[in-house]
Amino acid sequence: MSAGEELLVGLAILVGLVGIVVPILPGVLLIFAAIAVWAFMTGGTVAWTVFAVATVALLVTGVVKYTWPGKRLQRSGVPNRSLIIGGLVGIVGFFVIPVIGLFLGFLLGMYVSEAQRHRTHKDAWRSTVEATKAVGLSMLVELLGGLVAAGAWFGAVLFA
Repeated sequence: MSAGEELLVGLAILVGLVGIVVPILPGVLLIFAAIAVWAFMTGGTVAWTVFAVATVALLVTGVVKYTWPGKRLQRSGVPNRSLIIGGLVGIVGFFVIPVIGLFLGFLLGMYVSEAQRHRTHKDAWRSTVEATKAVGLSMLVELLGGLVAAGAWFGAVLFA
Protein backbone atom coordinates (compact mmCIF):
# COMPACT_ATOMS: atom_id res chain seq x y z
CA MET A 1 0.00 0.00 0.00
CA SER A 2 1.38 3.43 -0.88
CA ALA A 3 2.08 6.14 1.68
CA GLY A 4 -0.83 8.21 0.36
CA GLU A 5 -3.24 5.32 0.76
CA GLU A 6 -1.97 4.65 4.28
CA LEU A 7 -2.46 8.32 5.06
CA LEU A 8 -6.09 8.01 3.94
CA VAL A 9 -6.56 4.96 6.17
CA GLY A 10 -5.03 6.90 9.05
CA LEU A 11 -7.38 9.82 8.43
CA ALA A 12 -10.36 7.49 8.38
CA ILE A 13 -9.22 6.01 11.70
CA LEU A 14 -8.78 9.52 13.13
CA VAL A 15 -12.28 10.50 11.99
CA GLY A 16 -13.54 7.30 13.61
CA LEU A 17 -11.88 8.24 16.91
CA VAL A 18 -13.50 11.67 16.73
CA GLY A 19 -16.80 9.94 15.92
CA ILE A 20 -16.56 8.02 19.19
CA VAL A 21 -16.16 11.18 21.24
CA VAL A 22 -18.62 13.28 19.22
CA PRO A 23 -21.24 10.71 18.27
CA ILE A 24 -22.09 12.10 14.86
CA LEU A 25 -20.31 9.43 12.85
CA PRO A 26 -20.22 5.67 13.46
CA GLY A 27 -16.70 5.79 14.92
CA VAL A 28 -16.15 2.11 15.60
CA LEU A 29 -17.43 1.12 12.16
CA LEU A 30 -15.13 3.63 10.47
CA ILE A 31 -12.11 2.34 12.38
CA PHE A 32 -13.02 -1.27 11.66
CA ALA A 33 -13.64 -0.61 7.96
CA ALA A 34 -10.43 1.40 7.54
CA ILE A 35 -8.30 -1.33 9.12
CA ALA A 36 -10.14 -4.03 7.14
CA VAL A 37 -9.45 -2.21 3.87
CA TRP A 38 -5.81 -1.71 4.89
CA ALA A 39 -5.41 -5.41 5.81
CA PHE A 40 -7.03 -6.53 2.57
CA MET A 41 -4.89 -4.18 0.44
CA THR A 42 -1.65 -4.86 2.33
CA GLY A 43 -2.03 -8.57 2.94
CA GLY A 44 0.38 -10.71 4.89
CA THR A 45 0.60 -12.01 8.41
CA VAL A 46 1.20 -8.65 10.07
CA ALA A 47 -1.77 -6.99 8.38
CA TRP A 48 -4.17 -9.80 9.25
CA THR A 49 -2.85 -10.00 12.81
CA VAL A 50 -3.46 -6.27 13.22
CA PHE A 51 -6.95 -6.74 11.80
CA ALA A 52 -7.61 -9.57 14.28
CA VAL A 53 -6.33 -7.50 17.23
CA ALA A 54 -8.42 -4.52 16.15
CA THR A 55 -11.52 -6.67 15.71
CA VAL A 56 -11.16 -8.27 19.14
CA ALA A 57 -10.49 -4.89 20.81
CA LEU A 58 -13.52 -3.28 19.17
CA LEU A 59 -15.81 -6.24 19.91
CA VAL A 60 -14.76 -6.65 23.55
CA THR A 61 -15.08 -2.94 24.31
CA GLY A 62 -18.36 -2.88 22.39
CA VAL A 63 -19.79 -5.49 24.75
CA VAL A 64 -18.30 -3.89 27.88
CA LYS A 65 -19.57 -0.43 26.94
CA TYR A 66 -23.17 -1.67 27.15
CA THR A 67 -22.88 -3.97 30.17
CA TRP A 68 -20.71 -2.08 32.66
CA PRO A 69 -22.46 1.33 32.55
CA GLY A 70 -25.85 -0.39 32.33
CA LYS A 71 -25.26 -2.23 35.59
CA ARG A 72 -24.12 1.00 37.18
CA LEU A 73 -27.35 2.72 36.08
CA GLN A 74 -29.46 -0.15 37.37
CA ARG A 75 -27.82 0.12 40.80
CA SER A 76 -28.49 3.86 40.91
CA GLY A 77 -32.13 3.38 39.88
CA VAL A 78 -32.12 5.48 36.70
CA PRO A 79 -34.87 4.12 34.39
CA ASN A 80 -34.40 3.55 30.67
CA ARG A 81 -37.24 6.00 30.01
CA SER A 82 -35.12 8.87 31.30
CA LEU A 83 -32.18 7.82 29.14
CA ILE A 84 -34.40 7.65 26.07
CA ILE A 85 -35.86 11.10 26.78
CA GLY A 86 -32.36 12.46 27.40
CA GLY A 87 -31.15 10.94 24.13
CA LEU A 88 -34.06 12.31 22.11
CA VAL A 89 -33.71 15.81 23.56
CA GLY A 90 -29.96 15.51 22.91
CA ILE A 91 -30.60 14.77 19.23
CA VAL A 92 -32.88 17.81 18.98
CA GLY A 93 -30.27 19.86 20.84
CA PHE A 94 -27.61 18.81 18.34
CA PHE A 95 -29.56 20.46 15.53
CA VAL A 96 -30.40 23.56 17.59
CA ILE A 97 -26.83 24.10 18.83
CA PRO A 98 -24.43 22.00 16.70
CA VAL A 99 -22.20 19.54 18.60
CA ILE A 100 -22.53 20.90 22.18
CA GLY A 101 -26.32 20.86 21.88
CA LEU A 102 -26.13 17.07 21.97
CA PHE A 103 -24.62 17.12 25.46
CA LEU A 104 -26.72 20.02 26.72
CA GLY A 105 -29.90 18.44 25.36
CA PHE A 106 -29.07 15.11 26.98
CA LEU A 107 -28.55 16.80 30.34
CA LEU A 108 -31.75 18.83 30.00
CA GLY A 109 -33.83 15.83 28.92
CA MET A 110 -32.45 13.66 31.70
CA TYR A 111 -33.01 16.32 34.33
CA VAL A 112 -36.59 17.13 33.25
CA SER A 113 -37.49 13.44 33.13
CA GLU A 114 -35.95 12.77 36.52
CA ALA A 115 -37.45 15.93 38.05
CA GLN A 116 -40.88 14.72 37.00
CA ARG A 117 -40.15 11.32 38.55
CA HIS A 118 -38.49 12.45 41.79
CA ARG A 119 -40.23 15.79 42.33
CA THR A 120 -37.10 17.20 44.04
CA HIS A 121 -34.16 19.01 42.50
CA LYS A 122 -31.59 17.13 44.59
CA ASP A 123 -32.73 13.63 43.59
CA ALA A 124 -33.29 14.59 39.96
CA TRP A 125 -29.83 16.11 39.74
CA ARG A 126 -28.25 13.04 41.41
CA SER A 127 -29.87 10.77 38.81
CA THR A 128 -28.80 13.08 35.99
CA VAL A 129 -25.21 13.03 37.23
CA GLU A 130 -25.25 9.21 37.48
CA ALA A 131 -26.59 8.91 33.94
CA THR A 132 -23.98 11.35 32.66
CA LYS A 133 -21.22 9.37 34.38
CA ALA A 134 -22.52 6.17 32.80
CA VAL A 135 -22.60 7.72 29.33
CA GLY A 136 -19.09 9.08 29.86
CA LEU A 137 -17.86 5.68 31.02
CA SER A 138 -19.43 4.06 27.98
CA MET A 139 -17.69 6.58 25.72
CA LEU A 140 -14.32 6.02 27.42
CA VAL A 141 -14.60 2.24 27.07
CA GLU A 142 -15.42 2.59 23.37
CA LEU A 143 -12.57 5.06 22.93
CA LEU A 144 -10.17 2.60 24.56
CA GLY A 145 -11.11 -0.04 21.98
CA GLY A 146 -10.67 2.47 19.16
CA LEU A 147 -7.28 3.56 20.49
CA VAL A 148 -6.08 -0.04 20.83
CA ALA A 149 -7.14 -0.74 17.24
CA ALA A 150 -5.56 2.50 15.99
CA GLY A 151 -2.38 1.82 17.95
CA ALA A 152 -2.07 -1.68 16.50
CA TRP A 153 -2.49 -0.30 12.98
CA PHE A 154 -0.09 2.59 13.56
CA GLY A 155 2.53 0.26 15.04
CA ALA A 156 2.28 -2.06 12.04
CA VAL A 157 2.58 0.82 9.57
CA LEU A 158 5.48 2.34 11.45
CA PHE A 159 7.52 -0.79 12.13
CA ALA A 160 6.57 -3.21 9.36
